[in-house]
Amino acid sequence: MSDSIIFSVSTWLWTSPFTSETIKLFPKIRSMGYEAVEIPVEYPEMIDAAVVKKALDNEGLKGIVCGAFGPSRDLTHEDPAVHQECFNYLRQCFELCNAFEAHFLAGPMYSAVGKARMVPPEQRKREWELAVANLHKVCKMADEHELSIALEPLNRFESDLVNTVEDVVRMVKDIDHAAARVMIDSFHMTIEERDLEQAILTARDALIHVQVSENYRGTPGTGLTPWESFRRGLEKINYQGAISIESFTPEIKELAGAVCFWKSMAESQDAFAEDGLQFLKGLFK
Repeated sequence: MSDSIIFSVSTWLWTSPFTSETIKLFPKIRSMGYEAVEIPVEYPEMIDAAVVKKALDNEGLKGIVCGAFGPSRDLTHEDPAVHQECFNYLRQCFELCNAFEAHFLAGPMYSAVGKARMVPPEQRKREWELAVANLHKVCKMADEHELSIALEPLNRFESDLVNTVEDVVRMVKDIDHAAARVMIDSFHMTIEERDLEQAILTARDALIHVQVSENYRGTPGTGLTPWESFRRGLEKINYQGAISIESFTPEIKELAGAVCFWKSMAESQDAFAEDGLQFLKGLFK
């Protein structure tokens, strides 16, 4: 399996939002030993696809595209105009995927991040069905771009709709479209899953992207995450794809506030990236 895994890091580790200027991180990311870079798309209009693609090619990096879903990009919103805004945004993300030769768009695109409420079962059911119906439309859009979508479960403090791998697999089945697939994030899993290996086995062939950080959002290998269980799960399903470190910096106030990041999680962001990569390479050797 290790021969078919590549290692990636999100530019969110250093900065936000991603713009055409963020490509200045690419040489450093490559020199650390990464083979791919995760590009979070907060504002598509700030990204010149041709400039970014050239920079990826110059460094020999693969581009992975992740969406960002705030209140104005909520497919479970009661206002269809909000759905349309999200569809328009997703179309721009799909175009960036094509430009970067990425094969999927990743993220929790079923609802707005931070939408965590106690609602009656009937309302939850309505919102689930709305998410499923809208994501079926999204899958048709993705199909037109020859792409998949990788849906990410979030922990209970960030979503009240999809928290576990079991949840997201059920959603993928309900969407009933070949473009609907799954991604996982070890941070959310350490909060929501009873057994990481079994959770990964639940995803099986639907799993097309993996993000990692520690249980406290720090450097992989420095916390409480049961990494051997995580590795066994990926090995048993013969996962082939990227394992991408995703974390943040308290220096970017808007994003730090959104993800409750009140302090640095490593001596430096570069050390986070370097030490995390060495741990992952050792784990998956």
